[in-house]
Amino acid sequence: MASWEAKSANHDEDISLVERARKGDRVAFERLYRRHRDRIYALMWRLCGGDGALAEDNLQEAFVRAWQKLDSFRGDSRFGTWLHRLAANVALSDRRSRMRRLGRETGLDAAVERTATGASDIYAGQRMDLEQAISRLPERARTVLVLYDIEGYSHAEVAEIAGMAVGSSKAQLHRARKLVRDELDK
Repeated sequence: MASWEAKSANHDEDISLVERARKGDRVAFERLYRRHRDRIYALMWRLCGGDGALAEDNLQEAFVRAWQKLDSFRGDSRFGTWLHRLAANVALSDRRSRMRRLGRETGLDAAVERTATGASDIYAGQRMDLEQAISRLPERARTVLVLYDIEGYSHAEVAEIAGMAVGSSKAQLHRARKLVRDELDK
């Protein structure tokens, strides 16, 4: 079967599963979960800076929200695309919430853009692989790099998802790429 035929068959099966899940079929929704969890977990893991526990929490929250919002899926895009965007919004919303909470607890200044968990614990001078370098990026830079370079969103889409201007998305991408190059050159 050609790649486009496989994608079409997967899309058709997703649509069928969504329709059944909308009618309350939990088994159908579980199949959607199993089909998409690995890709969504990978997105969460990257957006959470490599924090596996936080990524798992966000993965579960994304699927809870997907179940709750299943009626809002209109079929204009593939279910996986809709779910991917919903999941990115869950991760970014969680990050904003954690940053507000951390700011209240510690008097965080505006220059700090790290996650509350998973702060750098890599030994200085040790060569890092790409995932480690990405996980060390400041939040906004990491978000743009993951969504644009890894997940393939356009700058307009990244800006909409992350709540920033398109120019900010481009600037953050430039910053992220430079920081990753610098980190890998160490």
